[in-house]
Amino acid sequence: MNVKTSGVFKISRLEKGICYGSLLLLALIPLTELILHRFKMAIPASKALMAHFFLVLGFFAAMLTAQYGGHISITAIQYVRNEKIKRILEYIGVLIGVFVLSILAWNCVSYIKYGLLGKPVGFIPDRVFAAAMPLGYAVMALRFALKFPSWREKIPACAALLLGTVAALPAIAKLIWGFEPPQPFFSWVDTLYDVTWLIRIPAILFLIFAALTGMPIFAAIGGIALIILQAAGREPEAAPIQIFSALTDTDIIAIPLFTLTGFFLSESRAGERLVRTFRYFFSWLPGGMIIATVIICAFFTSFTGASGVTILALGGILYTILTENKYTERFSIGLLTSTGGIGLMFPPSLPIILVASTSNTILHFMNIPSHYSIIHFFIGALIPGILLVLMMMAFGIFASAKAKVPVETFDAGKALHSLKESFLEILLPIILVLGYFTGQITLVEASALSVIYVIIVEVFINKDIAIAGIPKVFAKAVPIIGGVLAILAMAKALSYAIIDSGLPENFAFWMQSAVKSKYVFLLLLNLALLVVGCLMDIFSAILVVLPLIVPLGHAYGIDPVHLGIIFIMNLEVGFLTPPVGLNLFLASYRFERPFAQICRNVLPFLLVQFAVVLLVTYIPWLSTWLPSLMP
Repeated sequence: MNVKTSGVFKISRLEKGICYGSLLLLALIPLTELILHRFKMAIPASKALMAHFFLVLGFFAAMLTAQYGGHISITAIQYVRNEKIKRILEYIGVLIGVFVLSILAWNCVSYIKYGLLGKPVGFIPDRVFAAAMPLGYAVMALRFALKFPSWREKIPACAALLLGTVAALPAIAKLIWGFEPPQPFFSWVDTLYDVTWLIRIPAILFLIFAALTGMPIFAAIGGIALIILQAAGREPEAAPIQIFSALTDTDIIAIPLFTLTGFFLSESRAGERLVRTFRYFFSWLPGGMIIATVIICAFFTSFTGASGVTILALGGILYTILTENKYTERFSIGLLTSTGGIGLMFPPSLPIILVASTSNTILHFMNIPSHYSIIHFFIGALIPGILLVLMMMAFGIFASAKAKVPVETFDAGKALHSLKESFLEILLPIILVLGYFTGQITLVEASALSVIYVIIVEVFINKDIAIAGIPKVFAKAVPIIGGVLAILAMAKALSYAIIDSGLPENFAFWMQSAVKSKYVFLLLLNLALLVVGCLMDIFSAILVVLPLIVPLGHAYGIDPVHLGIIFIMNLEVGFLTPPVGLNLFLASYRFERPFAQICRNVLPFLLVQFAVVLLVTYIPWLSTWLPSLMP
């Protein structure tokens, strides 16, 4: 459910300033370090500063996302036809979210007191940065509670706040009395732990149901983590420790920076320039516009990390060009809907970064050594990605030849002129890929460079975005950043809780006894991930479902890189799978066509992509050969 803006908690300039300032610092610090290294100089405590600014960004972005109503949810209740029942279910989801966030806010206060030592980060104590954790959860809980227009609805929501405070008694008692609260509080705390253990299974099932009703998925994940940890008798700080760890991980600072880069590209006229360039260079070939369309969509999605953004940003202009070149409406819509996700297989793909980070985290929790880094996953995705691109191009060229689509005369003058116009955008991925894969720059430095580069190009050189318009681009990127980082933080807590409970190992043993063949398991995995791709966005699926899949992959001897590539490709095909594939709804909205028509248009392309997924699934060499060549 999208949470509407509350009249009480308006977005403050301070919130925006902290959030936007943190983003800029995360871009400027590594870029400055990159320059200073050439002179054998460095910024003192730069890595620690970046990690803690990332923490602040995560929580302030999540607060702004709550204000915008942008937190990611499943919203399966959209299929409930009775409006009264739908409103009741939505309301229940909000109340539970408020309850969970209240508990987390108190637990984070306890973590700051007992889990941190007040060490200086630069000249600022780490507790000052960590204060964003309880503040963030408390503000989000209040915004969810006060979003309703009438006091009749607000009062139960405020009661959920108080109930959450009562449920946070272990943390509150520890804050007041330390590790040995006096009677009767000691008995009450013990009773609360015992009650949680008794109701853990129905409570988890209830939270899953609440997530399906539209409760923000990050709150549902956090609630499940809290139940598992408290039922196991863990201290209140157990979840905040993992949340803090997730949002001080410098390896994933690239995620918000590449997201911001993608929004600067989509808000400028870069897409139009690239379309013209590829049109002039390829339209003289049979199926040349198909080649151009696939390449352009891959380029944009690799930066935004979301195929839906590509459909919305480029769908209109590419649809016009395809239909002008005599491609049918059915073919054009099917192609544009299905090619939006191809770029997820190429650097600097955000899903690949998340899959790599999550896989390594889970293996670490399981005490299984992993020698794979993010660069191994990037390289492992190259051959499957190229194969997917070539298959989509081949299908498009075959369809062009069958329909006898005319070709255009090659005009060298127009081609070179268009190349001059789009040269700086084309240069961006070349610089980043060469710099990163040759080891000249780290992934974080590459993401920082991409932000500064794209601002200079689109604001000061091409002047597509006015200087006064820069905050608007930040404002559009922040809800995506806040939504993803909120899930990422909670997902690490849930991953730890699940691994700590021993569930993955037990499930893996059961699965191995029920399914002996690795290949049967892979087929079941393909089918299960198609369903997941229909119901969840890619970031939620990676952070929620992958922790359950990694232990199974290890049990069946599947290479982590191979498993990660299978995971991403299956999810993207799931977004195109009727009846609830997310990209089908976005295409219906963008092209203003009935949903059933979009499904029919996509079907041939869906079959091609699923065939590639099966090929990659059952030929591990496609994913593992290039990484095996690396040290």
